[in-house]
Amino acid sequence: MTSYVECISFCSITGHSASTAVMNGGGAHYYSEEESKQDGGGDTDGGEDSNEQEVIVIQDTGFTVKIQAPGTEPFDLQVSPQEMVQEIHQVLMDREDTCHRTCFSLQLDGNVLDNFAELKSIEGLQEGSLLKVVEEPYTVREARIHVRHIRDLLKSLDPSDAYNGVDCNSLSFLSVFTDGDLGDSGKWKKKGSDLEQIDCTPPEHILPGSKERPLVPLQPQNKEWKPMQCLKVLTMSGWNPPPGNRKMHGDLMYLYMVTVEERHISITASTRGFYLNQSTTYTFNPKPANPSFLSHSLVELLSQISPAFKKNFTVLQKTRVQRHPFERIATPFQVYSWTAPQVDHTMDCVRAEDAYTSRLGYEEHIPGQTRDWNEELQTTRELARKNLPERLLRERAIFKVHSDFAAAATRGSMAVIDGNVMAINPGEETRMQMFIWNNIFFSLGFDVRDHYRELGGDAAAHAAPTNDLNGVRAYGAVDVEGLYTLGTVVVDYRGYRVTAQSIIPGILEREQEQSVIYGSIDFGKTVVSHGKYLELLERTSRPLKVQRHNVLNEKDESVELCSSVECKGIIGNDGRHYILDLLRTFPPDLNFLPVEGEELSPESVRQGFPRQHRHRLACLRQELIEAFVEHRYLLFMKMAALQLMQQKANKESKMATLTENSSPEAAVPALPSTENPDASAKSSETSTETLTDATTINASQETPTEDNVIPTVTTNGPSVPVATAIQNGECESPLEGKAEAEDSIPGLAQAKELAESLAAEDGSGIDPKSREVVLNACKAVGSISNTSFDIRFNPDIFSPGVRFPEDSVDDIQKQKQLLKDAAAFLVSCQIPSLVKDCLDHSALPMDGATLTEALHQRGINVRYLGNVLEFVDKTPAKAQLEHFYRIGISEMITRCAKHIFKTYLQGVELSALSAAVSHFLNCFLSSFPDAVAHLPADELVSRRKNRKRRNRVPGGGDNTAWASLTPSELWKNIVSEAQSYYNFTLHCENADQVVEKYGLQKITLLREITIKAGIQILIKEYNFDSRHKLAFTEEDILNIFPVVKHVNPKASDAFHFFQSGQAKVQQGYLKEGCELINEALNLFNNVYGAMHVEICACLRLLARLNYIMGDHHEALSNQQKAVLMSERVLGVEHPNTIQEYMHLALYCFANGQLSTALKLLYRARYLMLMVCGEDHPEMALLDSNIGLVLHGVMEYDLSLRFLENALAINSKYHGPRSLKVALSHHLVARVYESKAEFRSALQHEKEGYTIYKNQVGEAHEKTKESSEYLKYLTQQAVALQRTMNEIYKNGSNASIMPLKFTAPSMASVLEQLNIINGIIFIPLSQKDLENLKAEVQRRQQLQESGKSMEELTVDGPLELEDKIPMDVNVD
Repeated sequence: MTSYVECISFCSITGHSASTAVMNGGGAHYYSEEESKQDGGGDTDGGEDSNEQEVIVIQDTGFTVKIQAPGTEPFDLQVSPQEMVQEIHQVLMDREDTCHRTCFSLQLDGNVLDNFAELKSIEGLQEGSLLKVVEEPYTVREARIHVRHIRDLLKSLDPSDAYNGVDCNSLSFLSVFTDGDLGDSGKWKKKGSDLEQIDCTPPEHILPGSKERPLVPLQPQNKEWKPMQCLKVLTMSGWNPPPGNRKMHGDLMYLYMVTVEERHISITASTRGFYLNQSTTYTFNPKPANPSFLSHSLVELLSQISPAFKKNFTVLQKTRVQRHPFERIATPFQVYSWTAPQVDHTMDCVRAEDAYTSRLGYEEHIPGQTRDWNEELQTTRELARKNLPERLLRERAIFKVHSDFAAAATRGSMAVIDGNVMAINPGEETRMQMFIWNNIFFSLGFDVRDHYRELGGDAAAHAAPTNDLNGVRAYGAVDVEGLYTLGTVVVDYRGYRVTAQSIIPGILEREQEQSVIYGSIDFGKTVVSHGKYLELLERTSRPLKVQRHNVLNEKDESVELCSSVECKGIIGNDGRHYILDLLRTFPPDLNFLPVEGEELSPESVRQGFPRQHRHRLACLRQELIEAFVEHRYLLFMKMAALQLMQQKANKESKMATLTENSSPEAAVPALPSTENPDASAKSSETSTETLTDATTINASQETPTEDNVIPTVTTNGPSVPVATAIQNGECESPLEGKAEAEDSIPGLAQAKELAESLAAEDGSGIDPKSREVVLNACKAVGSISNTSFDIRFNPDIFSPGVRFPEDSVDDIQKQKQLLKDAAAFLVSCQIPSLVKDCLDHSALPMDGATLTEALHQRGINVRYLGNVLEFVDKTPAKAQLEHFYRIGISEMITRCAKHIFKTYLQGVELSALSAAVSHFLNCFLSSFPDAVAHLPADELVSRRKNRKRRNRVPGGGDNTAWASLTPSELWKNIVSEAQSYYNFTLHCENADQVVEKYGLQKITLLREITIKAGIQILIKEYNFDSRHKLAFTEEDILNIFPVVKHVNPKASDAFHFFQSGQAKVQQGYLKEGCELINEALNLFNNVYGAMHVEICACLRLLARLNYIMGDHHEALSNQQKAVLMSERVLGVEHPNTIQEYMHLALYCFANGQLSTALKLLYRARYLMLMVCGEDHPEMALLDSNIGLVLHGVMEYDLSLRFLENALAINSKYHGPRSLKVALSHHLVARVYESKAEFRSALQHEKEGYTIYKNQVGEAHEKTKESSEYLKYLTQQAVALQRTMNEIYKNGSNASIMPLKFTAPSMASVLEQLNIINGIIFIPLSQKDLENLKAEVQRRQQLQESGKSMEELTVDGPLELEDKIPMDVNVD
């Protein structure tokens, strides 16, 4: 079996990695001395530091081989020893001159090389070896692959696959704006020095203050996409397959083509190649024509027959090869576009064939056609992971199988909903049907057989799959050897939720009752357990914070579990231990689970909790559990430290009385430090105070007797610290608190040591006093152990139907309290900390997706959105959170609309789908008061005929009910949905009121709803505001896409390298940081292939480091890759893509490419207007950038429009006294100075000066600089006035002193650009500073700008970021 699966993982891996190998020259090879000793269980890295020393990277030096293909000159190819022969095949199939060959072998001295052999294992292969490309005879499979490959080459510039969301193609528009300026991935064409030719005027809709939000510029037309036609038709012939007698002549299949010259031809694919035969459309004559033009490749054949083909194919391949590889490589998961132009539908045999087979992409490479997904998913998990090379291979295989599985599951789910798959229980009602397709099991998100009746029926059945997926993700991340989860993908499509799962071997032959040997199939009425499962799950209990606990079964016997009761254990026929139904992996969220007789903590009650939710499956997020435990750990440490200090104070005062006669050394053996007792007592008091401030534990601790310390805390329940801290409006996020705590509490280090030694020695060798300290602290924070800090949750608490044994009553009480505390922690700590982060701009959501991400990172579920918005509404600084509030409202409205749309779509039959969707969008967004649906005429006819026919659509009732929806009814429903789901009152009756009241944009709402619901619309200008005409017609709805949720397997080693690299950079070691991040990039490429969100973050950081270290070219090249990748993987208008565009513009400017920099900034501004509108703090940064560049090219009036807008936005969001505002004033003043309007310049600089003086004091160099500049402006103003007076007095014969009008130097503009983008050259370690100085001086001599380094190194980098700025937000 293994060899088969290895073969699979090889086949599937090479598909993706071919391109990476080309780009990275194969990557590095790793050996590690210690790792081989470690066992493969669990994580094998010993923290970040050990990681760095452990891995000794031996870069395997690549070597060059010569390749000789028929009919071409030999050429050199750089290869690396770990590449497989297969990868050379891929390179040849991609090269311009050999791309038309697919069926060949590589031979070294007449010996055929094995495709799956690594190059280093081939004897005699060395530097300079000659590899011959030898044409091999075709088989049917090879002939199909050849035709598919030729079709792919002909379509290589055609974007229709990207618009249609197939084969992991996606859009990218960067090249439209760079016009090849960035050269071939970083080769340079210098254009920037001539300022004269640049046209800087942006289109009207990009200027500040414009209300127009056009949609068409979102997808600018790329000139290259007008496809060159090489062939009119290429399709399979109707004469296939060849009859027996022709098979024996070597015929494999027949093709039919029409050339551009309108010549109709029939072609035979035979074992020897392709030739013309004499068949026509209606007569079969397979004999070779005369001449037959027998050729080994179709391209050679067609080039002989059709001159137009020959000419156009050559041009096409040249263009294809010139495109950046990142525009062509497939992404790991499909990205869908919510807009598309009308794409011509062309005849395409390969697409037609794919549609009717269950094949997916590369599957014809695999024997046996359908893939055994479960076997592949589990076998890749079982691969060895003892050292780095093994882990890389394992993670790469896991990632590849997952992305293939997600694609197959998505395709299957769509087939199921579209009615193309036969149910395995066809006799049952449609909503109860289950399906199997391509070895994947599909079920619909409805409450079948009242399974979820007590938990909320269909609502629970809809929520369960995503909860289950979160469970699968969590157990997958813990990655315990021997414990297996199912491949799981959740797909929302056409209003239905489909769960796709891999199939446990043998499960379909058995009854469920027989196969479940752990857990419960009826929510806890009957429960069973199993020793092996307990042992496996025990290993997940610490990382997942799950408490081992007992429950009662139907016979009242106590059964031990280490998960929730719903989690079922099944041993498959393959002997593997599977767990499934992980929907309650995380503990319940009591804020949304009213339980009779249970009182929540006061913070929750104050916020109106508990609230009834749609279903009883509301769980806390894993991120919340982590944050809560972190918070408790801090509390634990502080309390232990406090008590230790008090004990010490007591001891010392006793000692002091004892040891008046004896020597102090002997007297105080127990104490780690001998200070005088007074100081110690004092420090104990101060520590008590600092602690009381930090965690507000009752202040009765002045009397240092241990007995009354802890009880005061426990009687109030551990939630006191949380509550009171919040009333002061501040609750530090756990991480901030950590650093403070370390400094402020003297005993903390001891407490740490104590806690660690207790954990190490079972507490036997430690004096009882210290043990008591830990015991008290443990009790106070709700730890399940009395000797060490250990918080875990029992996920079965409050589950209906689960009963606990009598003897665990205390424990259950403790657990209930812990859950209440966690729920309180969410509302009283996490929500305020999110809002605080938004206030100080460390969190900057721009759209619904980034808002959701910000909530999730802090463990806040989206169902709390109403509470978050209410909290913002009551915040004193509400004005500075306007952007956040607006995005929140927009997210709430579109989510409510999506809920309604889901049920709305379920009642629509397929033929009316586009009419129904356009009608819904009209009701949602159009100002037209009585939107009327147009029922398609043909639908009415078919309904009359087939009244009797059972409707195939699950849950379909009356199929025209959708047409009666009106705008006012839809908005009523949205308002009531917001009230019932989010407990938030929206004040609006239609789209126009929403726009008016909350300042939303219709285009933004359109983008959000189409992305959430998977709708694709025609890209054109929609008139939402017409009161006489509908905005959408059914022709405008192009497609409905699935919305897919799946697990994202991680590249753990790469991620550790990335983090250590970031840490090094933060400490100021740029060189080392840069090396680590390059290493991370290599490993990421090894695991994910070339395209991935994390690689994007890696490239962005590298570019930033290159830039800071002065290598502008390299920065540009890396950032270009980051932009392309962000467009391809996240979407062309995703907020991250907008940020990437801004970075790229800065590096373009630094490289003297001013016009490109401007185009990129204008593109970023357009996207941002579309995604969130003009009123957003990030817009200030963007406009400052644009204004500075325009200033640099002497477009002063235009520059002022942008800079003054930035000033206004900065004043609004950072407060008028902020240093950012001072900087904005300064930038505006500089432009006025250039225009010689000194009065306005003085006015703005004075404002800036005042802010500096008040914020950082007279002595600060910023204040001094500002005051110098003021003097200079005053002199200039006086000189100007003198000249004017002179002119007035003496008329034309006045002697005029030439005035100095300063056009800004590029260096000074770049300096300001660096400052506003937070790139400041900081004095770091002395060594780094020297290097940096040398580097900068070298560059400045080149630029001859005569600025000295000292001016660049700002001493105290103000608030503009104290570290070298990093973008730490990695997904």
